Amino acid sequence: MALAAALAGGCAVSHTTVVKPTVAPELLQIATKQDLIARYNRQAEAITSLNAAVTMTLTAGSAYTGVIKQYHEVNGFVLAQKPASIRVIGQAPVVGTNIFDMVSDGETFHIFIPSQHKFLTGPARLERPSAKPIENLRPQHLTSAMFWEAIPTQDLVLVEEARESGSQYYVLTVARPADKAGATDTSAAAAGDWEIAQRIWFDRADLSVARSETFDPGGKLGSDIAYGGWDMIGTMRYPRRISIDRPGNDYKLQIGITRATFNETVSPDRFVLQQPPETELVNVGEESKGTEH
Repeated sequence: MALAAALAGGCAVSHTTVVKPTVAPELLQIATKQDLIARYNRQAEAITSLNAAVTMTLTAGSAYTGVIKQYHEVNGFVLAQKPASIRVIGQAPVVGTNIFDMVSDGETFHIFIPSQHKFLTGPARLERPSAKPIENLRPQHLTSAMFWEAIPTQDLVLVEEARESGSQYYVLTVARPADKAGATDTSAAAAGDWEIAQRIWFDRADLSVARSETFDPGGKLGSDIAYGGWDMIGTMRYPRRISIDRPGNDYKLQIGITRATFNETVSPDRFVLQQPPETELVNVGEESKGTEH
């Protein structure tokens, strides 16, 4: 009875405190699946060539190895033109001498490393994992990050909402018929045998593309690319920061764009890299005794 009286008298009263948020809630953009596909395709089709001054930071495994060991952050230049031509030059800080020069036409790649007097060449699609990051880094990995392929109208696309690290996103999942030996696209689709080709993340704060995940056959993650710092560079809206994560190749590459021009005509000879005299030719992918790079 005494306890009841105490409670009735207000000795055990709960209090609710209202705390006003210090920052106004962020307004979220609304878009349909068709809106997002159209937005992505407009960006994909708007750019045909890129000439950029960049900074690059390469990490591989738990340590830097090979030529990048001395310069974990380098300045450089990227010249790229659709569909698959690219040239990337990395330069040592301060002195500005080239530490690598690499090109690819989508079929083959060539890499010249002046400090080691080596000239590497091999098929662009070679994906054999190597402990040497300079062998795992392919010029076309940059091409696919900087040039997007438009989503075909016939592709199966799903949309969902997602939350991650306090931000909210729309996510487009692009599916394709599973790559089964001996199966055609039609038979795979008819059997309902599909797999993920790509996941595209749109930040709902402004509907900019924040992330693109691409998948190899069988659902294996091929690349995880993050985009940030979207800005007007000249007349083109483009991200200032691109981070490429290639888990199967055991490396990450962070690219910062300091200046860029778009859609200029590029002479084909700018994508030609000849082997310099008195350099060692290394065919990447072929077993060679005593080869270190």
